[in-house]
Amino acid sequence: MKIVQFIEFLRSRLKTVVRVCLVLLGLLVVASAIPGVVDTEHAHTWGEKHIPGFWAAFGFVGCMLIILLSKAFGHAGIMTREDYYDE
Repeated sequence: MKIVQFIEFLRSRLKTVVRVCLVLLGLLVVASAIPGVVDTEHAHTWGEKHIPGFWAAFGFVGCMLIILLSKAFGHAGIMTREDYYDE
């Protein structure tokens, strides 16, 4: 039951949780920009070696594309009107 209480605690402070997560993400991107913190000697791509926070940005853009494409597919024919089965 403690996990349920913890989830309710976080849900009641949702704005604070979001702000803390954004600050942590920002700190990680800043830390990746500091030379010597992240080893880029064995980087596989140009962006990984030269752009701080490359994988965070790549993941964000990928998630946004998945969301936008799935919405487009839904509106293109997967979704139907609510009373479709009432006839």
